[in-house]
Amino acid sequence: MLLWGCSKCRYEKGFVDGGHRAVIFDRFTGVKNYVVGEGTHFLIPWVQRPIIYDVRSRPRNVPVVTGSKDLQNVNITLRILFRPVQEQLPRMYTTLGVDYDERVLPSITNEVLKAVVAQFDASEMITQREVVSQKVCDELTERASQFGVILDDISITHLTFGKEFTQAVEMKQVAQQEAERARFLVEKAEQQKKAAVITAEGDSQAAALLAKAFGEAGDALVELRRLEAAEDISYQLSRSRNVVYLPTGQSTLLSLPQ
Repeated sequence: MLLWGCSKCRYEKGFVDGGHRAVIFDRFTGVKNYVVGEGTHFLIPWVQRPIIYDVRSRPRNVPVVTGSKDLQNVNITLRILFRPVQEQLPRMYTTLGVDYDERVLPSITNEVLKAVVAQFDASEMITQREVVSQKVCDELTERASQFGVILDDISITHLTFGKEFTQAVEMKQVAQQEAERARFLVEKAEQQKKAAVITAEGDSQAAALLAKAFGEAGDALVELRRLEAAEDISYQLSRSRNVVYLPTGQSTLLSLPQ
């Protein structure tokens, strides 16, 4: 903002606010080839007038609809932080005017995005988003510099595709999940089969070892197993309260406890 007031001399004085610059237009010589900075300045009344520019970084969202390499519709929005090159303000006023951002940013953003997005398939736009973003940033920064505009930050804030592609992606994800589940079931069945084979082989080897042991030991091993079984049965019966013992050679009958 620039405030102007009359002085006692032949000049007007004014003040340029912080974060702003002024370009001087002279009715006789045109736009002066210098930039007026912050503070108080003097101008010739009626002959000279200031054009104020905001040189601070400002945000702007630029939406673009374009096509990918595989002919899918892409809706993309860029958030751009921009400011003018102060030394180029006189030329900018002459060629673009005060509303340079309205004239430059939508045009070059649309141009760069169409060129970059056309190099990638729709699926690559998702999986390689950082690559796409960096490529857009580099090319858009270079393009803006040709108009005296500095881009401090560029980011993709919105990225969507056409309805057909979105449905295709959802169907693909469902198919992949079903395929993963089927693969899991197959692997589980194979593991169970391997476990059954290993168990059967173990039982077979155990049976073979027992048969070999019986063959080598003969009746002695059978008698040993019989004695071990009898000992185990006797131990279990001895722990029962409802069992009576009839000693050999005695006719006395012990009654069961009531």
